[in-house]
Amino acid sequence: MTDDDAVTGPTASRGAVSVMLLGASDLTGELASAFRHLGADVATVPGYSDTATLTALIDESRPDFVVADTSAVATDALVGLAERDDLEVFPTPRTARLSLDGEGLRRLAADELGLPTVPFWFAGSAQELGAVAQHAGFPLVVKPVAAVPGEGESVLLRPDDVEPAWRRAVAGGALSMKRVIAESVVEVDFAVTLLTVRTVGAAGPSVSFCEPIGHHRGDGDTLESWQPQQLSPAALDAAKSIAARIVNSLGGRGVFAVDLLVHGDEVYFSDVRPRPSDSGLVTVRSQRLSQFELHARAVLGLPVDTIMISPAAMQVDRHDSVGAQVGLHGSADAVLPPPVLADALAVAESDVRVLAADGAGEAGRAVLVALATAPDPIVARDRARRVATALRRSR
Repeated sequence: MTDDDAVTGPTASRGAVSVMLLGASDLTGELASAFRHLGADVATVPGYSDTATLTALIDESRPDFVVADTSAVATDALVGLAERDDLEVFPTPRTARLSLDGEGLRRLAADELGLPTVPFWFAGSAQELGAVAQHAGFPLVVKPVAAVPGEGESVLLRPDDVEPAWRRAVAGGALSMKRVIAESVVEVDFAVTLLTVRTVGAAGPSVSFCEPIGHHRGDGDTLESWQPQQLSPAALDAAKSIAARIVNSLGGRGVFAVDLLVHGDEVYFSDVRPRPSDSGLVTVRSQRLSQFELHARAVLGLPVDTIMISPAAMQVDRHDSVGAQVGLHGSADAVLPPPVLADALAVAESDVRVLAADGAGEAGRAVLVALATAPDPIVARDRARRVATALRRSR
């Protein structure tokens, strides 16, 4: 067991604990509620606070746990916090750094752990990208080494695509790394997120898995996900093995969203995020414990279970036209006229969530989440699409 895996700190010494969440979206709000339901005192601060600001806040409030629920946290800030003896930090600084460094993460997965990945190359200029394309051939998927899924991504089909793809990737990355990853296009049946929960107990670290979540990104900002996505027994075993190996290498406690590509019995590692994910929102209806509740329990060192209680599906649609009406704690009434909400909820086993996108207090974007359950994921997907269609009438 590594130092990161040791069970230490306040949970063993006193009944109530305090948690500082670094984040500013309503997803952070969902996680804050999960901690509060377990009796924790929770304070939420913007994730982009610098090291000095965070240190001052921590000295003042003295939390037991600092939990980053956004990638917009400087790694050096987490390093400084993790060196303190009076609190625990999640994710670990190494995990936070690698989750932002697509190059380092991919080299860890492929070179150090030997996980199966799509063939990949890195480039630091348009000229290097052109050389990669000449060597690897077309088509190639090009994306920033640090970005949210889909951001700055394009497909190279011919040499003339190299320069535009480079500019798009560099402009779309979360950080100004000026590096891109190029991947071969391989045949896949679907993309899945395997939510993997890492806990540490008296017997040492252990991992448990939620049912695979299938997902698909449509035009614009639309995301669809459903649970479960059926995998062959061989593919499911491979997915769990890949997820366990990457998560155990990263260490720490909590929910890790492991993204995988599946083709028949073959599974390729794609990415991992050390926190609840957008596609995992479906778990608020599909599982006994949502991804937020699982994350809170794991961080606090409490028992978890990943029981799925019903197949479910969801659609997420970022809503620009009326989003300015929604603050960080915006309500459904601010966005959805009652007749629209009534039509959406008339769909069997449906639910609706209105969330604020990261930074919505400034950008004013609302996130409409259409949810539905059903006896099987196919029917659940159809119901969620009908809910989403009804919600779009509010635009």
